[in-house]
Amino acid sequence: MAYQRILVPVDGSPTSLRGLEEAIRLARSTGGRLRLLHVVDELTFATGFETGAAFAGDVMPLMREAGQAILQQACARAEVAGVPAEPVLCDSFATRVCDAVADEAGRWQADLIVLGTHGRRGVGRLLLGSDAEQVLRLAPVPVLLVRAPASA
Repeated sequence: MAYQRILVPVDGSPTSLRGLEEAIRLARSTGGRLRLLHVVDELTFATGFETGAAFAGDVMPLMREAGQAILQQACARAEVAGVPAEPVLCDSFATRVCDAVADEAGRWQADLIVLGTHGRRGVGRLLLGSDAEQVLRLAPVPVLLVRAPASA
């Protein structure tokens, strides 16, 4: 199967950029296109100490702005490589990031999800969880995991 519609979650980390670079290479070889997804993960930053109004009024706009910048940088990388890419910013309040990725893959009718991963094993994976593993479990399409270099 030639992968034409490739979903790439990006968060600006070296690991996600490694996944993006692999997705760009793959899209170039298949003539495919990318949908770049950044999930604004409100639950990661909600501490319970701020009021809901302060969080929504001060923090959320900053998180969305940062997400837009990440998406613009990712689109620019794809554009330089001659690969069409479209950005999607998604809020994940009251849902897990992995659910947002799987939902977007289904909604867009993606052929493949390309995801950078740390490749943690053992206790590190147990303590930190594995977003990549959860995407694998939920994804309605094949998932290509791109492992970060050992130094990442």
